[in-house]
Amino acid sequence: MTDELPDGLPELRASDADREQVSEVLRDALAEGRLDMEEFEERLEATYKARTYKELAPITRDLPAPGVTPPAPTVSMVKGPAAETGSWADRIVGSESCTSQWGVAIMSGFERKGRWTVPRKFNAFAFWGGGVIDLREANFANGEVVVNCVAIMGGMSVIVPPGVEVVVRGIGVMGGFDHTEEGVQGDPGAPRVVVTGFAFWGGVGVERKVTKAERLRQKEERRLEKLERKAARQEELEESRRRALEGSGSGDLDHRDSLDEARSIHRAAMDQHRELMREKRRERRDDRRGRDRD
Repeated sequence: MTDELPDGLPELRASDADREQVSEVLRDALAEGRLDMEEFEERLEATYKARTYKELAPITRDLPAPGVTPPAPTVSMVKGPAAETGSWADRIVGSESCTSQWGVAIMSGFERKGRWTVPRKFNAFAFWGGGVIDLREANFANGEVVVNCVAIMGGMSVIVPPGVEVVVRGIGVMGGFDHTEEGVQGDPGAPRVVVTGFAFWGGVGVERKVTKAERLRQKEERRLEKLERKAARQEELEESRRRALEGSGSGDLDHRDSLDEARSIHRAAMDQHRELMREKRRERRDDRRGRDRD
């Protein structure tokens, strides 16, 4: 989308293809580091809500167009070869870089989330309170870390990313520890998280969740798959209509067969549309639940 639009064009309705074009620019900007995840999510949401070209144009105003390389900055950007980011080896960084050793909640709450470094042993205590220990975007001081939770009439939640092995060794008295994530094989090179401690009239939950960025990526993949299925169905319907029109000059029987085929494809397309709408409603419910959990 360009900034300067001809007179009258800003009020024209934008198509799915237009919104997809803007989405592609945003994804490229995210991959290149021009946008952080929060900005990307805000702009992507605005893209899906946009109905006219006027609403789409400002979303990518400060981003380069696809295939256009912006002028290089005056400062030197020369670097040596960098290791692949995001791998488990990169996230096991050593104990000297730990950013937090403990968390305490007394009639209150605490959170450890985002980019932080988990020590070899992280101690957490909650009395009439609660805590959230989110390891999805964390680095690890060692290949095995211990999260020690003591919950007295309180609760804690330990959130781990997919691929991490979890072992639960806590003891509960009129309380308990969640063992549902045990037994899942970890990825090669992934850290091992041992959840231990004591719960009295309280509980420690353990759940495995993807990051918001990964959830958004999966949502985008599902949306693109739907568009592809919709386009394929539309092509089938157009081909059926074409055959029906061609058959109108070849006799009544061929014409009826073509019309029957067109009606069949149309019914199938309507069934698929209804299924897509049901799936979209399910996704909205899942997104709301995901936001509530986050």
